[in-house]
This record gives sequence, C-alpha cells and structure tokens, in this order.
Amino acid sequence: MSVKLRGHHLLCLLGFRGMGYSPAFAANMADVYERLRREPRTEIEIVQGPDDLCACYPEDKPYHCDAASVRERDDDVLRRLGYKRGDKAEWRDILASVKLHMQEEDIPRMCATCRWLPYGVCQEGVARIAAGEGLPPLPEKR
Repeated sequence: MSVKLRGHHLLCLLGFRGMGYSPAFAANMADVYERLRREPRTEIEIVQGPDDLCACYPEDKPYHCDAASVRERDDDVLRRLGYKRGDKAEWRDILASVKLHMQEEDIPRMCATCRWLPYGVCQEGVARIAAGEGLPPLPEKR
C-alpha cells in the first residue's frame, strides 16, 4: 500500500523528531516516518493538496493545507527533486534524489515561513541524507 505525500512533506519527514501540531498529528507522522525508515522500498504517491499526513491535522488549528503558500512550497520541492504530482517512487529513490539535488543550506530559503525551521531539524535531516545516512530512530518519549 502506497503512502500519499505532497511535495514539501518529502522534506518534512527528513526532519521529523516527534514534534507536531497535536499529539494525534505527531503520532500519525511517527507511524508514516517509522514505516519509511524500516521499509525504504515503500511506494510514495506524490499528490496535490492534503495527503496522508494532513489527514490528522487538528481541527482546532487554522487549516493551512490548501493555502497557496503551501502549494508553492510543494511545487518548489518537487521541481528541485525532479518529481511532479502523480508520480510514484520508492522512498529510497526519493532519498537518492534528495542526496543529489538538495543541500542543507536550501532549507531556510525553501521553507522560510515554516514554523519548524528554527529548530534546525530539517537542515540536519538533509545533511544526514547527503552523508548517506538514512532516517534516524525517533527520540524516546519522556
């Protein structure tokens, strides 16, 4: 069964360390993350708009999944990685594209308005992939 992801979430997953918009959102993202970490041959279907991660966006927060700025970020990431909406690829192939086409210095420009940018985890994630490392295990919950 494939995982449906929008463009910018291909990068968000690289920096995911357990934080999220709500406990349910973070738990859903952790499930997807761990699946991809353990099964890098998982098929990813690149979609336009809300995806399998957006499905758990909290109802009590301002919904941004359909915002033009988010769609622009999706398009920017997809162009950079050489994918388009509707493409299907294994997660390991997406990581290979990240390694070839992304540098950690690209994240602040591409994701300038992202609330998670100040944590530096996405830059760290891109650097790990560039170094030939995979997704790290998630931090233990305290």
